[in-house]
Amino acid sequence: MTSEPTTDAVPAPEPTGAAMRRGPFRWGDRVQLTDPRGRPATITLIPGGTFQTHKGYFRHEELEGRPEGSTVETTKGVQYLALRPLLADYVLSMPRGAAVVYPKDAGQIVTMADIYPGARVVEAGVGSGGLSMSLLRAIGDGGSLLSVERREDFARIAVANVEGFFGGPHPAWRVEVGDLADVLAAQREPGSVDRIVLDMLAPWENIDAAATALAPGGVFLAYVATATQLSRTAEDLRADGRFTEPVAWESMVRGWHLEGLAVRPEHRMIGHTGFLLTARRLGPGVEPPERRRRPQASAAATDPEDVARLAADAARVQIGDDYAPEDFGERGATEKKTRRAARDAEVIQRAAQRSALAAAPTLEGPSLEGPSGSEEGA
Repeated sequence: MTSEPTTDAVPAPEPTGAAMRRGPFRWGDRVQLTDPRGRPATITLIPGGTFQTHKGYFRHEELEGRPEGSTVETTKGVQYLALRPLLADYVLSMPRGAAVVYPKDAGQIVTMADIYPGARVVEAGVGSGGLSMSLLRAIGDGGSLLSVERREDFARIAVANVEGFFGGPHPAWRVEVGDLADVLAAQREPGSVDRIVLDMLAPWENIDAAATALAPGGVFLAYVATATQLSRTAEDLRADGRFTEPVAWESMVRGWHLEGLAVRPEHRMIGHTGFLLTARRLGPGVEPPERRRRPQASAAATDPEDVARLAADAARVQIGDDYAPEDFGERGATEKKTRRAARDAEVIQRAAQRSALAAAPTLEGPSLEGPSGSEEGA
């Protein structure tokens, strides 16, 4: 038995950014070029622009108006395949102020935190906006994503990157600069948030604020880089008493070489990027069930001296309140790198707005002048 659509149904509006993902290449589009050896380079199509390499050059006019999947030839006869970058390609090639959440982790966050259309999500630690794009795609125009970032310069880069991807402001997105606990208290009612995703140095500092904002059954997810961060977050979630038993994991991705009968793993792989930890919000006044663990037969479980030694070792790795990114082996973004990323992201943002207007000419919007000059592959 099949259901027939009603004749008087009003067609749903096209999701934000969808028009930019189809049709021929337009001015302002991001284009990924792949050379015969499989090496990608990403450019923004601009009037009068050129793509220049040691293998020759070609003018952007040779791609404008052509369909995706076309090839273009440089002055030295080298062909490049032209396609619009996928979300994963865009995230890895966009300007960065802070490190991005890798696509392999962003995909797991969307799935394991159960980010669904219409969800009310709060994200802290926006960085360069890579994870924000995946979350916005998952919740759709009818959801709500509140992104909180402590650094205004990082927030500016993230806004430019996200609007560059969607072709303009996303109706479900709001960015706030400040501390997560303060922003949640001011902008979200207790028990009104479905999912909270934290990408920060010390997520345990915001467990109380997250527990207050989350609805019963809501998901708390933390993305951390080191085992010490993971351990403290898990122990503080247990001590808080308002969450289920935390679950943690990491993922590693290994590509495969496919050429005739030479089918083997690639020599390089994406190894450890971070740990993911999730827990569910319990109902009001509910105490978590006592978890029963199978007793271990090792001597360490019964020998008082071994127990004392393990406790001393654990105490040495506990994280105090004085910490910096360098303490966890992370390199901070320099001011020069941040300024450059902001400039590059704003160029992409303006070009994408122009492309969005060209894709939907009936929509009214501000008149935008496209950037001029040439751009080399990045």
